[in-house]
Formats: sequence, structure tokens, C-alpha cells
Amino acid sequence: MDILDYAFMQRALLAAVLVGITAPAVGIYLVQRRQSLMGDGIGHVAMTGVGLGFLLSWSPVWMATAVSVLGAVLMELIRWYGRTRGDIALAMLFYGGMAGGVMLINLAPGGSNANLTSYLFGSLSTVSESDVTAICVLAAFVVLVTLGLRRQLFAVSQDEEFARVTGLPVRALNLLTAVTAAVTVTVAMRVVGLLLVSALMVVPVAAAQQLGRSFAATFAFAVVIGVSVTIGGTVTSYYQDVPPGATIVLLTIAVFVVLTALATPLARRRARRAEGWAKTVVEKAADDAAEDVTEAAAGHRPAWTPSQRAGSPEPPEATVPAMRGPAEGANA
Repeated sequence: MDILDYAFMQRALLAAVLVGITAPAVGIYLVQRRQSLMGDGIGHVAMTGVGLGFLLSWSPVWMATAVSVLGAVLMELIRWYGRTRGDIALAMLFYGGMAGGVMLINLAPGGSNANLTSYLFGSLSTVSESDVTAICVLAAFVVLVTLGLRRQLFAVSQDEEFARVTGLPVRALNLLTAVTAAVTVTVAMRVVGLLLVSALMVVPVAAAQQLGRSFAATFAFAVVIGVSVTIGGTVTSYYQDVPPGATIVLLTIAVFVVLTALATPLARRRARRAEGWAKTVVEKAADDAAEDVTEAAAGHRPAWTPSQRAGSPEPPEATVPAMRGPAEGANA
């Protein structure tokens, strides 16, 4: 394939595969926690890190990682301790991060808003070897956390109170989820862009929920969908000369629409089948009960209960426990 003859496309495809794995792997926990827009907020904060990287002549990816992790921790602290005005604090954090990024990159030597565009919407030609190295390291961390602690993270995402009762460190796991989401945003910003990365964390999971009937199956389907759309969007972007981030997100939404359209009639058919099975079971139980009453009335045999018919050797009277007297009840 001629697409693999170019070094920048090799780097872009490798980054796309890693993004396709990590974004849904974190997104499934955010969807369970009903924090689907958390990635969007972290993306706003990461813009300040990108601008700071340009200003200090450091790696924008690593600087964005540090700033976005700090922002994710602040979000969790606001969620824990913020009361009625917590939403205002989060809004200031989000939009302050965006404004800070624009201001810092304009203050950088030779900086302009054009330098920020590739980080906002993704760019294939600007993915460097150092970017790929950083993305590989960060993606390894994300995969290690999301797979190694999947049971604990799932328990906390489903029910924090239950997880706390079972002895899990809920706050530590919540912080770890937020930090992992922040790392994922910086992993994906070179391919999808900071403003679109949240879609890749949420939409593949929503599409996978149309197919999977368990957490493990949904997780696997989400990763498969994520990798497929990132590779497909990257290749399409190369041949059609269109923005990679927008192409990937539109492909993801198209997959969601198709799977939803196919899954809806299947779900209805499955529901009708389950309803028919339940109706058959109830009717059979009613017929068996009527048969037992008829035979008992005819004097053929006593009317046993269904459980006794299944294997109990004695009639109902023999299985009823003797009632305790007043003295026994008081002692109990």
C-alpha cells in the first residue's frame, strides 16, 4: 500500500490505533458514571498545557498531560466538596483553560492561533516521532489501568455506596479514573483533536451497548469499533484530504446510527420471545395446578404443591413446621 510508504502516515496510523484502544477503554467507565462530557472539559483545560509548552519550548504533549491531570484532579475535588455552586467553578475551569491556551500560544515566540489548530482538530502530518513515543507510553498506562483494575473501576462506576461498603477505596479509584481520562485526552489530541476527543470516548461505547449484553462484551465491542473508525478515518483523511478528527467522529456517529437501527428490531423480537416464553411457563403452571386440584377432588391423590411434585416424598401437612408456643416465641 502506498499509504505505508510515508513515515508520517506510519506514525499517524500507529497513533490512530492507540487512540482507538484507549479512548473507548476509558470512556466506558465515564459513561457508566454518567460523566460523558468529562473528556470535553479536560480537553479545554489541556489547551492551556499546549500553549504553555509552546511558550516554554517544551513538548506540548507532555505539558498538556501535566496540566490536564491537574485539571482532572481539580474537577474531582470540586465534585466532592462543591455544593450548589460547583457547576460554576467547573465552567470557569473549562473556559479558563481554553482562554489560557489561546493567550499563552500567542505570547510564545513565533506563536499564532494557527499552531493551535492541529491540536484542536487533529493533524496527520504533524505527528512527530517524539509524539508517537509519548503516545505509546501514555497509552500503555491507560491500558494497564483500565484492564488491570477493571473490576474495581466497574464497581465504583456502578454504585459508589456499594463499592465503599465492600471496602474499595472509592475516592482513590475516582481520582485514578479522572487521571486516566486526562491522559487519554492528551493521547488522542494529535489524531482527533482536543475539541473532538470526547466523542471518541463516548460514541463507540454507546454503539457497543447496542450489541453487548455484558460489561466485558461491551468493552470488547467498543474497542473494536474505536480501532475501526480511527483507522478508517485516518485512511479516508489521507486519500480525500479532509480533516482526520472530523472524519473519525462522523464515522463513529454513522456506526452508532447503523447499529441502533439494526439493534432496535432485534431487541423487540427478543422481548416478544421472552414475553411468549414467560406466558407459556405461567400457563403450564396453571394447567398443572388445575390438574392437581381435579385429581385431588376425585380422590386419586392429594393436591401437592409444585415443589413437592418435583421430588418431595411427603404431602403438604408433613412439611409444615409446628407453630411455636408463647413461651418459645418469647425465648426466641
